[in-house]
Amino acid sequence: MDIDIVWFKRDLRCRDHSPLISASLSGRHVLCLFVVEKERMMLQDTSNIHLNWELDNAISLSKNLKENGLDLHFHIGTALEKLKSLNSKYNIKRILSHEETGNSWSYERDKRILKWCRLNDIQWEEHNSNGVIRGLKNRDYWKKERDKRMKLTLIDPPLFEKNIPYQGDIPKFENIGLELNNLKEWPEPGEDAAIIRLNQFLDHDSKKYNQSISSPILSTKHCSRLSPYFSVGALSMRRVVQKTNKKINFIKENKDNINHHKEWIKNLSSFRRRLAWRCHFIQKLEMEPNLDLIAQNPLIEQNMNRIYDKKRFEKWANGNTGWPFFDACMRQLKCTGWINFRMRAMMMSCASYNLWLPRKETGDYLAKLFLDYEPGIHWSQVGMQSGTTGINAIRAYSVTKQGKDHDPDGNYIRKWIPELAMVPTEYIHEPWKMPIKVQKSTSCLIDKNYPGPILDEMISRKEGIKRSYSARKGEGVRELSQRILKKHGSRNRPRKKTTQKSSSIQKKLF
Repeated sequence: MDIDIVWFKRDLRCRDHSPLISASLSGRHVLCLFVVEKERMMLQDTSNIHLNWELDNAISLSKNLKENGLDLHFHIGTALEKLKSLNSKYNIKRILSHEETGNSWSYERDKRILKWCRLNDIQWEEHNSNGVIRGLKNRDYWKKERDKRMKLTLIDPPLFEKNIPYQGDIPKFENIGLELNNLKEWPEPGEDAAIIRLNQFLDHDSKKYNQSISSPILSTKHCSRLSPYFSVGALSMRRVVQKTNKKINFIKENKDNINHHKEWIKNLSSFRRRLAWRCHFIQKLEMEPNLDLIAQNPLIEQNMNRIYDKKRFEKWANGNTGWPFFDACMRQLKCTGWINFRMRAMMMSCASYNLWLPRKETGDYLAKLFLDYEPGIHWSQVGMQSGTTGINAIRAYSVTKQGKDHDPDGNYIRKWIPELAMVPTEYIHEPWKMPIKVQKSTSCLIDKNYPGPILDEMISRKEGIKRSYSARKGEGVRELSQRILKKHGSRNRPRKKTTQKSSSIQKKLF
C-alpha cells in the first residue's frame, strides 16, 4: 500500500498546517507520526520538561486529529528507525513535515533522514514555517518575504477518509523511562488552549503589556505567555500576527468607545514587533545551524578565556549568589520553567560579566530550565548577553539596580526567598549590610541562613565589561565581526546618531 506520512515535529497543531493539506490532496492513505526521541536526553541543552511538554501537546493533537478522521501514531525511539520500519510494512511515497530550525542535533538528524529518503526514492516535502526563509542568501530580502508569508490565508484542517489506524497505546510520560517534571504552573497543553490564551491576551492582558514586560511580577500576567506554545508549534506565527493585526484594526475602528485606545494600540504594536524579532533571531540559527555549539564570533570567545568555576556556577545555577533579586529570579525559573525576557538577559549577563563563566555551560543550563526553549531565540540571546557576537553592544546588567527598579519593596524577593521574608525593605536588596542585631531579629544571619554576596556586584561587573572590550581588539576579530554583521545584522533603519552623553546614560541603565 502506498502511503503518505505526516511527520509532526515542532508543529503540533491541526489548523494552519500545510503538510496536512498536501496529504489530503494525494488520494493516498495517510499516517500521522509523532516520535518521542529519548536520545535527546543525552544532549546538554535538553531536559525532561521539553519532552514532557511535547508529549502533552501531541496527546492533545491526537484528539483534534481524530475529529478530522486521522490517528496519530506514537513512537518512542529514533525517527529514522521508525520510518524504516514503516517503509518495510507499507510503501512510503512522501514524508510531509514543516521545516525545523532546531539545534545542531536536529539538523544532523534531518540530514540523515534526507539521505535515507533519497536512497529509497521517497520524497520529503518540507513546508515553510515561522517566517524563517530556508536557503536565504541575502538578509536584505528576509523581512519582505517574511511579511508576505504572514499575510497568507489561514488554513482550516481538512477531513480525511483514508487513515492508517493506530493500534498502540498513547504513551504516558512516567512509563517511558523518563523522570516526571516537577514544575508548578504547567500550562494547559494543545492548540485549543493556545488559542484561548491568545484571545485572552489580545482582549485583556495586552492593555498593560509595555509597562509590564520588564517586571518579573507583572509579566506573568501581561506578557502573552505564548512562547511554550510557539516552541512546539501549537500555534502558527501567521495566526498570531493576523489576529494581532485584526485586534489593532478593531480598536482603531471603535476608538470612540474604548478607553485609552492609543495606549492599547501601542502595546499591541510592541507585541507585533517582538513577533517579528522572534522570526529574525530564529533566521540566524537557520543560516548558522551550529550556534548552540560555537560562539558567533569564536575569536572573541577565545580571547575572553572564560573559565568554568564549579563553585561559582553552582551558586549561580541554584540561586544562591547572595544577590537577592538574581536569586529570586533563578528560583522562579527553576520552579515554573518561565521568566520574562529581561530577567533572562540579566541571568546570562550575570554569569558572563560578574562571574566570568563560559557561554556554553551557562547557556546549556538555562536552556534546560526554559519550558519554552527555542534554540534560535536562546542561542542568539546567549551570544548577545555574553558579549560573544562582536556586533552587539555590551549590556552588563546591574542586579541590584534591576531589583530596585522592578521590585522596590522586595515583595518578589520575599516570595521566592523565604529566608529573607522578615528582612526590612531598606536592606532587602543588600541584606549583607544589615547590622548583626537586625540579622538576629529577622532570623536571617548572613552566611548562615542566607549567603553573603559571591562577589562585589559592582566591581565584578565593571571588571567583566573591561575584559570583554579587550577581547574585541585585534584586526582578525573586527574583520569577522563585520562579516557577521553583513550576514545576520538587522536591516531596520538605524536610529539617530547617539551622543556620547546619551551612551553614558544608557550604560547606567543596566
